[in-house]
Amino acid sequence: MSSQCPIAIDPMVGDLAGETARLRDAGPITRIDLMGVTVWTVTDHALARQLTTDTRLVKDINAWKLFADGVVGNQWPLIGMVDVDRSMFSVDGAEHRRLRLKTAQALAPRRLEELRPRIEALTAELLDDLAAAGADGTPVDLKQVFAYPLPMRVVGDLMGVAREDHAQLLDWYKKFFSVMTPQDERLRVIGELDVYFTDQVRKKIADPGDDLTSAFVVADEGGEALTEEEAIGNIKALVAAGHETTVSLIVNTVRALLNEPEQLAKVLAGEVDWKQVIEESLRWDGPVSHLLMRFATEDITVGDTVIEKGEGVVMSYRAVGRDFAVHGETADEFDVTRSTANRHLAFGYGPHICPGAALSRLEAAIALPALFARFPNLRLAVPDSELGNLPVLTQNDLAALPITLN
Repeated sequence: MSSQCPIAIDPMVGDLAGETARLRDAGPITRIDLMGVTVWTVTDHALARQLTTDTRLVKDINAWKLFADGVVGNQWPLIGMVDVDRSMFSVDGAEHRRLRLKTAQALAPRRLEELRPRIEALTAELLDDLAAAGADGTPVDLKQVFAYPLPMRVVGDLMGVAREDHAQLLDWYKKFFSVMTPQDERLRVIGELDVYFTDQVRKKIADPGDDLTSAFVVADEGGEALTEEEAIGNIKALVAAGHETTVSLIVNTVRALLNEPEQLAKVLAGEVDWKQVIEESLRWDGPVSHLLMRFATEDITVGDTVIEKGEGVVMSYRAVGRDFAVHGETADEFDVTRSTANRHLAFGYGPHICPGAALSRLEAAIALPALFARFPNLRLAVPDSELGNLPVLTQNDLAALPITLN
């Protein structure tokens, strides 16, 4: 039986570990309060796998009773994360597969290997920037100088977004995700993103290049062209997800390793593979805390709980990653030797699993060993207790990671 009193999700992310534990302890499915809106959330690994493949739960916001009835509208701070453009992220079934096809082709294993030299070059370039920033021994923010620009440059190259636009995009997305942004300003930012990506798509329609945005708008043997609306929806969401997730993965992994020097020593000695480290980081401290949202098209019975038609369902992937039934009594501990490390859902599951999961893993697998090889004496510049999350309800995103290099 789930808790009858909704658990309030703290938009300021003041105690993520405590919140994760409360959600997990409340049972496999429980009610939560998302900034004044009550929905269900799933915290159990097996149930999350079950429900993310249940066709009665859809992405179409029009199936959400609170939205259809006008209870939730544009003034809800999280509306921009659920009332999204038509894209692979907002439709299901055959239409989802059609809209996802070219992204899947662009991120297939062979294509990703072709990206490896470019990611390695960008990593080396940013490590030089990091060395320059911390040359005199003063603390430097690893997130700002290294973890932030790397995935933005990678996804920018992939989508055909000019580097001179990256700073503006990062600023827009930061304001979009932060719960501290006034809603009127957030709606303005959403409008500016629409204008920017509409311009990008129209430029590629007029003059296609060798990038994924061009692939969206050109019909070829790889599939039909998407409509302008569909291409805009895809690129806008891919640029957001393509950098946010990897930033958090890199930062959270470095933080975890610097707090566990014995485990770090095993990794640097080659006793533990970096892929294993990345999977344990994704499980233990993954980039997404709460993934918004699916909607029930009919009543769905889960044990003695009924998700009623029209209700919203969130996947709390951070709590799912700490499921005792899957990872044992030490689920709350970071352990790079954990045998169940890859049994997580950090990138989702089922048809809507993150299309960029393999790219994010590849970036981390290149960036992390290169970082520690270049700076073997890397250490936190402040006590871990002084590190805090950005006020982003859905993302597990540190505000900064101050480090010293020597």
